[in-house]
Amino acid sequence: MRITRATSLSALALAATLALGACSQGSATKTSNADSGPVTVRFMDFSANGGHEADLSALVSAFEAQNKDIKVQVETVPYDSYFTKLQTAVAGGTAADAFELDYQNFVSYAKNGSLAPLSGVDSGAYKESLLKAFSSDGKQYGLPESFSDVVLFYNKAMFDKAGVAAPTASWTWADEQAAAAKLTDAGAKAWGDYQPVSYYEYYKAVAQAGGKFLSDDGKSAAFNSPAGIAAAKWLIDKAGKTMPTDKDGAGTPDFDSNLFKSGKLAMWHSGIWMFSALKDVPFGWDVVVEPGNTTKASAMFANGVAVNSASKNQAAAQKWLAFLSSSDDMVTTRLKSSWELPPVADTSKLSSYLTAGKPANRQAVFDSLNATVLPPVVERQQEMQDAVTKELTEAAAGRKTAEDAVKAAAAAVTALLK
Repeated sequence: MRITRATSLSALALAATLALGACSQGSATKTSNADSGPVTVRFMDFSANGGHEADLSALVSAFEAQNKDIKVQVETVPYDSYFTKLQTAVAGGTAADAFELDYQNFVSYAKNGSLAPLSGVDSGAYKESLLKAFSSDGKQYGLPESFSDVVLFYNKAMFDKAGVAAPTASWTWADEQAAAAKLTDAGAKAWGDYQPVSYYEYYKAVAQAGGKFLSDDGKSAAFNSPAGIAAAKWLIDKAGKTMPTDKDGAGTPDFDSNLFKSGKLAMWHSGIWMFSALKDVPFGWDVVVEPGNTTKASAMFANGVAVNSASKNQAAAQKWLAFLSSSDDMVTTRLKSSWELPPVADTSKLSSYLTAGKPANRQAVFDSLNATVLPPVVERQQEMQDAVTKELTEAAAGRKTAEDAVKAAAAAVTALLK
């Protein structure tokens, strides 16, 4: 998941071997030579990229120590180029034995026959809703690997300096915007708020406004509605007033995280995967449940892992994936490094997360789960996301009204569902 999980597509390969040597980093989309000895399972992932490569390597080492007959060869690819590379590898018959899929892309791969159905899954090890998310047509095609959600980050120092009361879980959009206006200083290039004008923020905002993104039967867009227009205006109207625009650099890689780290951003809608990246910033910060409009609705993301239907090592691959997604080693590693949250059913194993350091209000992570909204999933997922983001961007740039942008986006999405 990085909520803000943008897509700027280019094929990249990992260039360095990690120091925890039991994990052999190489190209998981190339054929491995393993004519004798242990079975080599090739695994391709994106979620370890950008700071958790050593954590994944440590899990590979732990797995191989317990399974002497299996070796795991990992290729970690940045999210922005991951699905282009995976699609090419699957089409060319060179895909890894097992690979990571986010919830949004899972449906397409399950439907097109790319995934092997799993057998003997310990269903009691996982949160039921997460396990169900990676099933299709009554069959289990994947295992939940992790989940995360989005919260409102805030710079305590900026709030204190401006004499503005800190956010609370009871805040609404109006409360957030009022505070953002007081905290914005355009001359000093300090901003009160940042929330990307994109599909990922829009579907959530529609839910926060009390609306639906898709019709109940999933055959048409439902957001060309008062709630959908309110959601678009919530995102668009902030741009250039309390939130930076594209001209200020918004939308470029790491712009939002760098702005927050620099102490120039008071509030930031982002995911809990950013906790570890902010641990050393020189000012106080915390998080709260995201404000809603007529209701609360927090974005929840889930990553899963699946076995390639063309793999000759399916049993070994599934064994590795079960370890990666449900073992105590995995739970300990993820909680220690704030690498999203384990999908395990036994919530007592997650208690240490609440006292793991910054931010102080980690309870907000779990409170956000009281009212969540999952990303809408369709077979033509990327096209749907692009269509919505394109129209919202046009409106944010002043080339369309919010009403016209929502109408055009809804028509494009409905056409994709036919």
